Amino acid sequence: MRQPVPAILRRASWLTGAAGASAVLLGAFGAHALRGVLDPAGRELWHTATQYHFWHALALAAACLAPAGRARRTAFIAFAAGIVLFCGSLYALALGAPRWCGAITPLGGVAFIVGWLALGVALRREDKPAS
Repeated sequence: MRQPVPAILRRASWLTGAAGASAVLLGAFGAHALRGVLDPAGRELWHTATQYHFWHALALAAACLAPAGRARRTAFIAFAAGIVLFCGSLYALALGAPRWCGAITPLGGVAFIVGWLALGVALRREDKPAS
């Protein structure tokens, strides 16, 4: 018999799908709607943002599949925060946001690093039966 999916995992799965879909939408938007609008530096920022956005949407999916626990939760939160902070600040800079927004980008990078380390810990743990 199939076990019900916990509510938190259903929400995480929805967020994972939204992250992947938004990466595709923003990539297409940058390639088509912003063609001729962004200068070469802006296009490069946009391209970097969409690459990291997409790869970390996949990382969110990996976190959903990892064994339950604090490490999985940390990985998921860190990856989501990294998408918002790192990619979001690059998208904003590409669109002409003030240069101080670039100070946010490294915070997102640190979140990505934390997410990968936590995912490694989560995947290493043995799946223990619920008590």
